[in-house]
This record gives sequence, C-alpha cells and structure tokens, in this order.
Amino acid sequence: MIQIGDNCPSFKLKNQFGEEFDLANLLGNKTLVIYFYPKDDTPGCTKEACFFRDRFEEFKDVGCEVIGISSDSEQKHKEFAEKHKLPFILLADTKQEVRKSFGVPGSLFGLIPGRVTYIVGKDKKVKGIFNSLLNPLGHIDHALELVKSFTTSVY
Repeated sequence: MIQIGDNCPSFKLKNQFGEEFDLANLLGNKTLVIYFYPKDDTPGCTKEACFFRDRFEEFKDVGCEVIGISSDSEQKHKEFAEKHKLPFILLADTKQEVRKSFGVPGSLFGLIPGRVTYIVGKDKKVKGIFNSLLNPLGHIDHALELVKSFTTSVY
C-alpha cells in the first residue's frame, strides 16, 4: 500500500477518449490529485466527480492536474464525463492493476472498490492520502487544502 512519502508509481491507462495516458508525462511537472472511485454514475461517485468539476478552476489555478480512475471502460467514462461536463481526465483501470499497485483497499469485505485520493507533489512523492468511501466530498476539500499549501511552501 502506498504511504505518504512514497514515490508515486508510474502507469499507463486509456483515458475517456480511448487514448493512452502515460502518468510519466506529468510526474515531476505538476502537482497531481489522483482519485480512485468505485463506479461511474453511482450517487457517491457522481457527487464526488461533480464537486471536483465545480472546484476544478481552484485546482487549475494552483497548477494541479486532477485524474479520476475506476474500473469502468473508456466508453463509460466518456459518457459519464459528457453527461456531467467533467473537465478532467478519467482513466479506465479495467483490470484494476493500477488500483492494486497503489494498494487501494476495497470496502464491505472487498465487494466494493475503495475510494481513495492521493496528492502527489512535483517531487513525485505522495504528500497526502484521503481514504473514505462514505465521504466523497471530503476528498475534494482535503486535496484542495493540501494542494493550496504547496503554493506557499517549497517541497
């Protein structure tokens, strides 16, 4: 399981447009908020995605990239992003390999994929982790507070 201070693992996945996304292209260049969520178009996941959308400009203003990951297909992500006007990257981890590489725990005896947000600094290290299946909106507040603290300090 990835912990605060660990290097962020690099990975390649397909985005909502079916294009290959290589995290190595962003690691070290931007602060990243990588959030794993259970499933597109479920109540908690929709709330979380829309709250990231609503606060997206705040993340962008501090040079941060938001990336959502679930095991849904690229097509499902595309429909979800279009339906809710999501301005950020959604990645299809259909085999749950990236989820496993981060050590994202499942919930309810492993029946539901977990909801965990990782904040990664420009030094490629994990600076913060927020793990809560039942508090989807808390992920955004926690991430934004931590990311904003980076703009006032060198790390």
